[in-house]
Amino acid sequence: RTESGWAYTAFVIDVFARKIVGWKVASEMTVNLVTDAINNAIDNRKRCGVVDLTRLIHHSDAGSQYTAIVFGQRLAEEGIAASIGSVGDSYDNALAESVNSDYKNELVDNQPRFHGATELSLGTAEWVAFYNRERPHSYCDDLTPDHAERLHYDHMRTLNPEGALTT
Repeated sequence: RTESGWAYTAFVIDVFARKIVGWKVASEMTVNLVTDAINNAIDNRKRCGVVDLTRLIHHSDAGSQYTAIVFGQRLAEEGIAASIGSVGDSYDNALAESVNSDYKNELVDNQPRFHGATELSLGTAEWVAFYNRERPHSYCDDLTPDHAERLHYDHMRTLNPEGALTT
């Protein structure tokens, strides 16, 4: 909760490196929030040279934002498969729950109350940069998500120096 009302954050996380590849903060929990987050992730992947997104799977809970037709259509446009977890089963989306917990503990609950969604968005940008660049993860052999991903793509480039990167 911010001083001016509720704010909501949607993250898109790359499971391989535990990297937050897309996110969005808004004052309403709508399909636009999650669509903006996935668009941010798609743009970020393409900027990194990942051109083939057809092997990706987007997993989410069964919230109405994620089951909305427009969101499914956006995934389909990129060839991304949708996977929806069981209703009421937080273990089914444990990675997202873990990232949300880290976000709340390290940023939201560790600060004076943010004035609104815009200020929270600025704080979130800083936290995501910290999370990806400085925060090691045991899943990645205690490397940061950025470092783990960079090592992977460097290895992929040695295997296929002429080809485009794929997921």
